[in-house]
Amino acid sequence: MKLAPHIASLFIAPRFPAKAGKAMAPGKRPMRCGAALIGAAMAVCAGSSASAAVRISSDFGGQIGRYLDHYTALRDAGERVVIDGSCMSACTLVLGVIPRDRICVTSRARLGFHAAWRPGQGSRMVSATDGTQLLMDTYPQEIRDWIAQRGGLSPQVKYLSGRELAGMYQNCS
Repeated sequence: MKLAPHIASLFIAPRFPAKAGKAMAPGKRPMRCGAALIGAAMAVCAGSSASAAVRISSDFGGQIGRYLDHYTALRDAGERVVIDGSCMSACTLVLGVIPRDRICVTSRARLGFHAAWRPGQGSRMVSATDGTQLLMDTYPQEIRDWIAQRGGLSPQVKYLSGRELAGMYQNCS
């Protein structure tokens, strides 16, 4: 999926504390070695048939364009996705790109949704309405409805997990 450069570079990764009680500096995110290893493994396997599921367990998001490109490649390769932990921000785009019948969730799955933003002057985060609209346009209707029932996307993260999530997506067996 080709996006305008100003949209592709939008972030939807909230600031999560690096350690309990310490705030993380703006623009910084926890290290995601696991995500990097999964990405490398997927790149190696992209040419082969889908033999194993891609597991999402600790993904805190990032740039919208990168996630859309990544999930489009997974979808086109016929990959299945297991959400088995945190899937925050741009990670949640998986719900709108990968077909529902190729996504399953575990009891540990936790999705976090919030409005898109772009870096502003200094360390400020500036709301990005075009990116937020892209998110809403990408999510399936059931997710859009769930978000709308909670006041829409905003800077505050809205979490979907447990029975509520299991009622929307198949459980991983």
